[in-house]
Amino acid sequence: MKAVQYVEVGSAPVVVDIPKPTPGPGQVLLKVTAAGVCHSDIAVMSWTAEQLPFPLPLTLGHEGAGIVAEVGDGVRAVKAGDAVAVYGPWGCGMCLECAQGKENYCLRADELGIRPPGLGAPGAIAEYLLVDHERHLVPLDGLDPVETVPLTDAGLTPYHAIKKSLPKLLPGSTAVVIGTGGLGHVGIQLLRAMTAARVIALDVTEDKLALAREVGAHDTVISDAGAAKKIKDMTGGLGAEVVLDFVGAPPTVATAGASVRVEGDVTIVGLGGGTLAVGFGALPYEVSVMSPYWGSRSELIEVLDLARAGSVKVHVETYGIDEAPKAYERLHEGKIRGRAVILPNG
Repeated sequence: MKAVQYVEVGSAPVVVDIPKPTPGPGQVLLKVTAAGVCHSDIAVMSWTAEQLPFPLPLTLGHEGAGIVAEVGDGVRAVKAGDAVAVYGPWGCGMCLECAQGKENYCLRADELGIRPPGLGAPGAIAEYLLVDHERHLVPLDGLDPVETVPLTDAGLTPYHAIKKSLPKLLPGSTAVVIGTGGLGHVGIQLLRAMTAARVIALDVTEDKLALAREVGAHDTVISDAGAAKKIKDMTGGLGAEVVLDFVGAPPTVATAGASVRVEGDVTIVGLGGGTLAVGFGALPYEVSVMSPYWGSRSELIEVLDLARAGSVKVHVETYGIDEAPKAYERLHEGKIRGRAVILPNG
């Protein structure tokens, strides 16, 4: 079967032919209908050999959806022909966090060598994907896999981040979204669907801000050294109750810290390597700073319910599997509007 792999440190991803996997006991084989391309993949491919925690080659793709092709012994929850999305942050299934559906925070994953598909385990940008357990599948129930597959990360991650701050997003409040790309443009929609907050979106170009306005941002600001002052001016000098940074680079993290109000939340989602100093006087009083990772299985079900209700829709660009390296190139250059989705089987 065809698969897109990261083969060697420092190299671009390539399309290769590898054996089609066979499901063992408890496993499920999917014929992949759609697979997402993400900045997390770019981050992985920027690591040195010493930083990589898993061996290469690696089949990429941690956002996956497909049709159940085969099931291993003992699988009961799904059957051949079922259309499903993949819950990506796999855990042990047995620890305290996993028992709550929070496999994204599994306490034993590192110890047991459990890694997400595309981020250590073979990923979804392939004609077939082997899923380790049926609990990691969520029925699509009529949703379009192409529009839905980015929600398994680009929807789930901002949903989890926003959900933690809901008590502060009351009528009259302000939420700032820094970075309006793959995750950010979904985050804007989730804020509009879940809260009464005013949404201010920041990005570096007017084209990106146009997408932010298209999906529901009330106001937009160019993300530069003066952005924090503009946010303060727009909020009567107070700042925003919640700032969500989907870039995470040093300049955007600095903007986030300078834009938040007393008792606000700063949530750093992006992998840009920025850090925010926390201590008395470093931030307004009683500001909380968080760096969440993905979301729980139950939250993925909730995100897909929002999609069925028409409350969130991902702007996608589609590519065939042979075009996947080009999609990564465009993503790296910042040319993807919304989210890139690979169609491994056409």
